[in-house]
Amino acid sequence: MKNGETQKQTLSFQAEVKQLLQLVIHSLYSNKEIFLRELISNGSDALDKLRFLSLSDDHLYENDSDLKIRVDINKDLKTLTISDNGIGMSDTEIVDHLGTIAKSGTKEFLSKLTGDSVKDSQLIGQFGVGFYSSFIIADRVTVRSRRAGLPAEAAVCWESTGDGEYTLETINKQSRGTDVILHLKDDAHEFLDDYRIRGIIHHYSDHISFPIMMKKEMTEEETKAAEENNEIVVPQDEMVNKATALWMRNKSDITDDEYQEFYKHISHDFDAPLTWTHNRVEGKTEYANLLFIPKHAPYDMWNRDSKHGVKLYVKRVFIMDDAENFMPNYLRFVRGVIDANDLPLNVSREILQTNRVVDTIKAGSVKKILSLLDKMASDDVDNYKIFWREFGEVLKEGPAEDTLNKEQIGKLLRFASTHTDQEEPTVSLDDYIARMKDKQDKIYYVTADTFAAAKHSPHLEIFRKKGVEVLLLTAKVDEWLVSHLTEYSGKTLQSVAKGSLDLPDVEDEKAKEEQKEAEKQYHDVVERLKKVLTDRVKEVRMTSRLTASPACIVADDMDFGLQMQRILKAAGQKMPSSKPILELNPNHDLIKRLQTEEAHFDDWAHILLDQAILAEGGQLDDPAQFVQRMNQLLIAG
Repeated sequence: MKNGETQKQTLSFQAEVKQLLQLVIHSLYSNKEIFLRELISNGSDALDKLRFLSLSDDHLYENDSDLKIRVDINKDLKTLTISDNGIGMSDTEIVDHLGTIAKSGTKEFLSKLTGDSVKDSQLIGQFGVGFYSSFIIADRVTVRSRRAGLPAEAAVCWESTGDGEYTLETINKQSRGTDVILHLKDDAHEFLDDYRIRGIIHHYSDHISFPIMMKKEMTEEETKAAEENNEIVVPQDEMVNKATALWMRNKSDITDDEYQEFYKHISHDFDAPLTWTHNRVEGKTEYANLLFIPKHAPYDMWNRDSKHGVKLYVKRVFIMDDAENFMPNYLRFVRGVIDANDLPLNVSREILQTNRVVDTIKAGSVKKILSLLDKMASDDVDNYKIFWREFGEVLKEGPAEDTLNKEQIGKLLRFASTHTDQEEPTVSLDDYIARMKDKQDKIYYVTADTFAAAKHSPHLEIFRKKGVEVLLLTAKVDEWLVSHLTEYSGKTLQSVAKGSLDLPDVEDEKAKEEQKEAEKQYHDVVERLKKVLTDRVKEVRMTSRLTASPACIVADDMDFGLQMQRILKAAGQKMPSSKPILELNPNHDLIKRLQTEEAHFDDWAHILLDQAILAEGGQLDDPAQFVQRMNQLLIAG
């Protein structure tokens, strides 16, 4: 529909909106009052955007710079109206914002729905509620809006009963901004009570930095006096909220409830945050930040096209959402606001990229978040487990991205290990170091596709025998992590599946002597295996790392680990040609048999290599050939 056309159109919601509407209406019915928080937050966002855009075009104010939100009750019509004189919406914008969910991750979100209202309401907390919460208490919603700068006759009226369709019509609206008119359901008339509405605003929206206005309700005495004097009294406007920027108030004056409601306002999250940090910095660079750690990961956290970050204000004036310049990518789950005094009001994204003040604020804010997480890890273990479950894999990107804070990030990491044999990552690097054997100088780890594959890796056999702990790394990001976090607290991180086994002063002298004897005893076998497998392996050698398995494969010190090779190959990356090293257990019966095997030596050679590859979670180039060889050996046996 083009501006100026007056016909009324009936359109259908996007399929995802229909599903979300039903979920919101039924799952959040017991918490109906949140609709007002969401609509006031939307109005606040519209006012923020107008104030920012007016920095470069003050005509958008249209001679009305008194920005505010209004809440009006009409008991006769049974309506509740939330209005703002913010930026408003054009016809195209109103369709985009109210007819579709323009948010990546929506389909994944909807695929998680269970039909259980309690569980589904928790999912909403991860996605946000927004405008659609209106239908919790209204059987019809009317939205009248005009984009600032457009003529009065270009305004739009959107209306829906929430049943899958909506109408769109061009109207005349003299004032810019948006009116949301809720036609209340019969069981929602409690929201026509002035005292009830004021209470909700105080509870959920006191922190909104724009005035929220309501008509002052007359007392019985005032009404009686007016009637006696035959006076017509027009109720006066009254501001309901504090209307001060929460982050600029003293921390001692702010309650936890106010912090939590402010978080819900800026994040549109239904749940309270795990924790937060509030700071005001004075000196060479002056700024304030209020930063939150959410309880749940957003559904678009792994979408590289999604915008994540904090809201940027300059001298209490909103500048932009998702100011990614102030928070590194590995902390993209952080929500909050940063208010800078030393940036120009017309600052652009391009200027932010090369501004020293931004670098200073970013460095300070990152330090605060890492310290906050460190405190949570020490003082609130249960909440840190929640944090790690939701955001641990993102934090693991940190050592590659933030070399200055690599050690502090390393302290926050958690892993599974052979010490616990539990899949849940609870072991810190400090825990590991505290349990290291005398004179052990390395932090040992193994990588695999799954916890079971890591736990049962043949490379762990000698470590279990010697009682040496090994970290079990199974996330795809782990290979990236250990390629950048190569040491921690003076200890080198060492893969048990790369290079020669080196357990200095942990292995006893007797074991070392036995290794030398095995190398002499199996010299001819090793040479024959090298010849048979010359196209498939870089080297064949005896090992002391195995106690139960006949063989294993390892990568050379300078080669990519086997898990990293698989990840890069799956991602379509070209891999430099590198062959594994085959290591043999001299005490295993199959290896002993090779000393006298003649007829099927070549088959045994390939079988041992293929088994070692499979034990590491790898894939065979020719599975059919493996099966054929195995069958031949079974028949021969």
